Amino acid sequence: MDDTTLSHHRSEVPPSGRFLLRIDPGLHAALRKAAGRAGLSLNEYCARKLAGGGVGLGDPGWRAVERAAAVVGGALIGLAVYGSWTRGEPMETSDVDVLVVVEPSTPITRGLYRRWDQEPVRWEGRSVEPHFVHLPPPGQWPTGTWAEVALDGIVLLDRNLVLSRRLVEFRRRVLDGSMKRREIHGQPYWVREG
Repeated sequence: MDDTTLSHHRSEVPPSGRFLLRIDPGLHAALRKAAGRAGLSLNEYCARKLAGGGVGLGDPGWRAVERAAAVVGGALIGLAVYGSWTRGEPMETSDVDVLVVVEPSTPITRGLYRRWDQEPVRWEGRSVEPHFVHLPPPGQWPTGTWAEVALDGIVLLDRNLVLSRRLVEFRRRVLDGSMKRREIHGQPYWVREG
């Protein structure tokens, strides 16, 4: 069959609804864990995620999520982009900052960063820089980074809304005035008020 005949033949065959997707084993583990927590089969969980939109396969956000999952596997809780790039204020040399939230049992070591650097990710020509973190324990005061993410971050992945719920909590602290943003030499920092 030539390409024209093959193309014509494929268009006559209705789609089966089945396909094989090859992904990084770390991302597979994260998806299986999330599906189990949601009480769904892996197939149903992935179908719902794909139907729901959001970060699309192949776009830079998806590549950042896939890379994070490859580095930390099923320990991945969430991922958010933040900083000058999300605020629309990047300088020519700015990178894209990505907060990679991992389970508390996963040690944050230089090895995580070395693994990321083995296959770096780029976003609109900029280097994507990971910042591996644990969620602050309940009741612990958030650092300035968390305040920045709460105000300007874009959540790309959030297992069971754990990250988004904490960001809401931190945003409330900013809104009620208990955390205030200051600047020194053009660099922001946060102070606790009251």
